[in-house]
Amino acid sequence: MIEMTNIQKAYGGRLAVRNLNLNIAAGEVYGFLGPNGAGKSTTLRMIVGLTLPDSGTIRLNGIDPTVDGMNTKRIVGFIPDRPFLYDKLTAVEFLRFIGGLYQMESGDLGKRSSELLELFKLSDRHHELVASFSHGMKQRLIMAAALLHRPKILVVDEPMVGLDPQGARLVKNIFRSAAHDHGMAVFMSTHSLDTAEEVCDRVGILLEGQLQTEGRVEDLRNTVAGDTDLESIFLRLTGGVDGTEATEEALGLL
Repeated sequence: MIEMTNIQKAYGGRLAVRNLNLNIAAGEVYGFLGPNGAGKSTTLRMIVGLTLPDSGTIRLNGIDPTVDGMNTKRIVGFIPDRPFLYDKLTAVEFLRFIGGLYQMESGDLGKRSSELLELFKLSDRHHELVASFSHGMKQRLIMAAALLHRPKILVVDEPMVGLDPQGARLVKNIFRSAAHDHGMAVFMSTHSLDTAEEVCDRVGILLEGQLQTEGRVEDLRNTVAGDTDLESIFLRLTGGVDGTEATEEALGLL
């Protein structure tokens, strides 16, 4: 569903993404992990067509977004880490606006909007201005908008930011259902290792634009000897320090 082959992207002479190869199947939740500046957001932006790779090829359901951007946008939903919403629109008006961009028929748009507002627990606020929404409510609304046109591929950048535990649990369940029950390919960048371990079928760990390893969490545990959780695997592969060392170092400065 998502195929990236030998992708490279540089900014100001610095390679942000180096020879990246990824293949995410329909019905799969793939977690993309890495420290700040590793190249995760750049990768996501290339998939959704917000920036172009310097070299390599991308295929989304067999379509090259650099050649046929319009048709790839029809099959992709994108949830950015800093979404923009129109504060002077109500939730219903915002979804109506998004549906118009995708040229959805009015009957289907109304039905789909109602279903998603119910799913994301926003039905009781659907006629209120977005300006009155909390950050978590805005995050849930942008997720509803990304799913409005029934995409085949969902690309998500830091989905849990600003969500309370109840909202986070809801979103995790929705991502799993989108992939496992509806055949969507979900590509999710996250700093939450617990979320990745709980939700993702496979994970990839990126460092300085290069993919260090990928696979099921259980398989990575076997690959990285002695580590029992994703956090330990992540820290070992990215050169981080474990929690005990970090705490002792910090306490030594007090």
